Amino acid sequence: MPTERKYLAIGFDMDSTLLETDIDYIRLRRVVHDIFIEAGIPERAIANKDSPITFMGLNYLRDNGRSDDIPKVQKKIRRMTADVEIENAAAARLYEGGRDMLRHLRDRGYRIGVLTRGSRRYATAALTAAGVIDELDALACRDDHDELDAKPSPVAMHRFASSLGVTAKDILYLGDHNNDYKCARDSGAGFIGVLTRYTKEDWFAVDVNIKTIRTVADLTGIIKN
Repeated sequence: MPTERKYLAIGFDMDSTLLETDIDYIRLRRVVHDIFIEAGIPERAIANKDSPITFMGLNYLRDNGRSDDIPKVQKKIRRMTADVEIENAAAARLYEGGRDMLRHLRDRGYRIGVLTRGSRRYATAALTAAGVIDELDALACRDDHDELDAKPSPVAMHRFASSLGVTAKDILYLGDHNNDYKCARDSGAGFIGVLTRYTKEDWFAVDVNIKTIRTVADLTGIIKN
């Protein structure tokens, strides 16, 4: 399954894509949910399970004349979600074969980076624990800019591309979630879905043309030059 396009950079989602990590996502969403409820946002405005809850809540504030409340709410979300994320960061590990895969890409001249919805505090800790942070040319996190510009917004991919010194269309991005695909698709980046969370059938329900691999280690067999 060789790639049809010649890419200049390879980007990775972090959790369940490049790294095996242990985040309590149910608790994480509950923390954000409760912050929004305390801020007076109605339950119905943040009830869509298929959309990032932070997007829904912040968009509600903006669309209902409460933009002045956004910085205070964002600050609380950033602090409290990072506290949840960081709890098991020290246990983060590369997927088996991941280090050889990164070396394979580096030997072929690719720029390498991570674009994640994790906080910078957490991402730095997890990538350091996995011994991979020094292998990256760029790291882009959800709290580097306004949360509304974080993944799955294509703005996140364009900023990530700029930090790698390329354009979005020069990036092949790998992820385990529909939000990863949306970010790549809407920015013009290439995409491969990994099967750590979604099955092939799940991915094909999103787009029948999505390429999939079992884990990122299998990228070695795809990137030949």
